[in-house]
Amino acid sequence: MKYPHLIRLRQRFPRPLISDVPAATRQSLASLPRTIRPGDSVAIGVGSRGISHIAAITRAVVEHLRDLGAVPFVFPAMGSHGGATADGQVALLAHLGATEDTVGCPIRSSMEVVQVGEALGLPVWFDRIAHDADHVAVVNRVKPHTGYKGAVESGLMKMLSFGAGKHVGAALYHKATFRHGYLTVVRSIAGEVLARCPIGFGVAIIENAYQEIARVAACAAGDIATAEPALLAEAKALLPALPVSPIDVLVVDEIGKNISGTQLDPNVIGRPANKIEPWPEGPDIRWIVALDLTHETEGNAAGIGLVDLISRRVHEKLDWHATITNALSASNPFLAKLPPMFDSDRDAIEAALRSLGLTPPQEARLVRIRNTLRLDEIEVSEALLAECREREGIEVLGPARQLAFDASGTLAPLAFGS
Repeated sequence: MKYPHLIRLRQRFPRPLISDVPAATRQSLASLPRTIRPGDSVAIGVGSRGISHIAAITRAVVEHLRDLGAVPFVFPAMGSHGGATADGQVALLAHLGATEDTVGCPIRSSMEVVQVGEALGLPVWFDRIAHDADHVAVVNRVKPHTGYKGAVESGLMKMLSFGAGKHVGAALYHKATFRHGYLTVVRSIAGEVLARCPIGFGVAIIENAYQEIARVAACAAGDIATAEPALLAEAKALLPALPVSPIDVLVVDEIGKNISGTQLDPNVIGRPANKIEPWPEGPDIRWIVALDLTHETEGNAAGIGLVDLISRRVHEKLDWHATITNALSASNPFLAKLPPMFDSDRDAIEAALRSLGLTPPQEARLVRIRNTLRLDEIEVSEALLAECREREGIEVLGPARQLAFDASGTLAPLAFGS
């Protein structure tokens, strides 16, 4: 096959950046009202997403609480992730860099929940260990959600509802979205949690397009619901994007839960992960090829249904139990739908190129990315170069070159420059 030649490009996105993340975290926490007394226990919820400096930020929260004389501990606030087991959730935190050593306090994990109230005619569930603490804090990134659009998406409210509700709560709330919609469910459940549980504060994290910390904002419990919409708008403005549309073939080197809750971000690829919620128009991509699963995803490939073709490397690393558990907890078996699998990267990419109708493969509008978090350096085919040159903030890094497969048909990794 005559493959399209690819040109390396650099995209430049807005880049607000905090140089000293722990100091910024402590400074933000210092502005909170002093409601925690010496000897009080504080449960700190940490989730399953790959967040830059998550261990350092959590440790800064721990140190701040210890300075107040409190007794902090971390609990996983991640719904059904980690295979919906207590040990699995601790292991997932460890893979994301959050261990007892790195955060500086014990991690207490359990899937047990306690009913704390009712909302939308449903029981509201909350992590039992966290509920028994004197105070609860949540630490999470605020960002566009992968399955719905609204004033509140991924962030503190979502963690207080779906995350702290563990497997029982997350499974129930996902079912409720079919009747009420995500935004209503998140707001209603989190509102009941804020009213009924000893929530002390939340720490909102905003990342820029380079997965660097752009802002850390501590919010008192009473301010979380009103502060989060503005934080979300700030996060959306920093979201990276593909430079062109339509695209014939998008080659993605790696997918995983540490990249996005749905393996690759629907906000980038323009494909909704939720069939019941309206979704804004995004880039038009005919075929998406995924070549590998990240190590951090621990085999959980829920969201792979957004992909059209996969390499054998993806299939061999897939943990079916973790994948289907996560997908069914979201009441969305589509997320675990397996695409056709090919023996090598070369075979998968060739199959996509052969499925473009009358378009010759060498003329395909092909884009290659490392993952949907790293869009600062990408490769595009010659058919797209003229369009890309017309966009601001794009720099051509080198001449056109062929796809580089090894003897087994594996594509050389897309490395980043300085």
